Amino acid sequence: MISTWLSAALARRDIHYGWVMVGVTFLTALVSAGAVGAPGVFILPLQQEFGWTTAEISSALSIRFILFGLMAPFAAALMNRYGLRNVALAGQVIIAASLIGSVAMSQVWQLVLLWGVAVGIGTGLTALVLGATVAARWFNHRRGLVVGILTASVATGQLVFLPMLASLTERYGWRVALLLLCGGLGVAAMGVLLMMRDRPGDLGLRPFGDTGSEPLPPPPPANAPIMAAALGALRDAAKTRVFWILFATFFICGASTNGLIQVHLIPLCADFGIPQVQAAGLLAAMGIFDFVGTILSGWLSDRYDNRWLLFWYYGLRGLSLLFLPFSDFTFYGLSLFALFYGLDWIATVPPTVRLTAQKFGPERAGIVFGWIFAGHQLGAATAAFGAGLSRTVLLSYLPAFFVAGALCIVAALIVLTISKHPRPAAA
Repeated sequence: MISTWLSAALARRDIHYGWVMVGVTFLTALVSAGAVGAPGVFILPLQQEFGWTTAEISSALSIRFILFGLMAPFAAALMNRYGLRNVALAGQVIIAASLIGSVAMSQVWQLVLLWGVAVGIGTGLTALVLGATVAARWFNHRRGLVVGILTASVATGQLVFLPMLASLTERYGWRVALLLLCGGLGVAAMGVLLMMRDRPGDLGLRPFGDTGSEPLPPPPPANAPIMAAALGALRDAAKTRVFWILFATFFICGASTNGLIQVHLIPLCADFGIPQVQAAGLLAAMGIFDFVGTILSGWLSDRYDNRWLLFWYYGLRGLSLLFLPFSDFTFYGLSLFALFYGLDWIATVPPTVRLTAQKFGPERAGIVFGWIFAGHQLGAATAAFGAGLSRTVLLSYLPAFFVAGALCIVAALIVLTISKHPRPAAA
């Protein structure tokens, strides 16, 4: 296999194959992020072509966010059972088939089925849990940095895809833009097929930073039913206070990022006379800042108290959201917002992953984080639908932004109630 040859070639140069895993996982998450963020570009064209309301379109996107999150713990269990490569490939095939099928849609129920249900399930299989699992299995050292890099792929997905999709949509229509995204999914799927391996032991390696001389023995087979493994982890985690604090703060994280900014910033800017391509460029600029901020967050989470990092991340995000309605949507006002908001868009992920691993241990951290991530996406779904409803009923998005900003301040405060050194939970 190519992975065996490549691993040997890299070993001669003293480069661990784990960094190849980071690269192919980054590409997979990048394209999936493009699929998650793309509907924000298509809201206005869909309204113009089909006459659907913002609330109708937002309802489909809310379902996508819910399934995207709820799939995460089951995706972690599926990875333990069937392997990283098989699960990642299945997710990409589902996403691509759904996007291709949506080219011919003409009814709202088709939008809900394809962009809500199918894309939600497919992207859920390649969500942040994939990156967290790769980091946990392949790295003993630099784990926080790796989580930061793989989390930053979401920002890079926006940077690469959204301005391009917006330009193609404006020139050739949203269907052509969708087909470009499907091409990216095909490239990522090929990378997964050729280079992704489940564990270092598959290549005769130990995790990066592990100084042992022999490859790790294979883990015991994961024969437990998928549902039992996922729900059992939830049952045990739900008995702890740390889980509910992280779940609540990640709910707010989702409500103030994916569900609000990713879906509704472009139509919000349109309300203030800012063209769609220019608004997509603003999202791309935020993606640049977030790419830097999230990798920096991973580096910081290896060195400093993760509770205080989360306090500052949520606090600054809340202040930036409260500032946005007063920016007058000028170039300078939006640039200032993009800087402060972008730097910590998903910088919350590395500290949250580390706090989860600290409390629940490396073996269960993936599934428990999957449930915490489900809270993130429930928050995203709530904001996606709530902001769309606000625009339809109140003719303004601004109340949704004020609420999200206030919730971020609440998250900044409650995260400090986590014990500095939480005791590991019983397995």
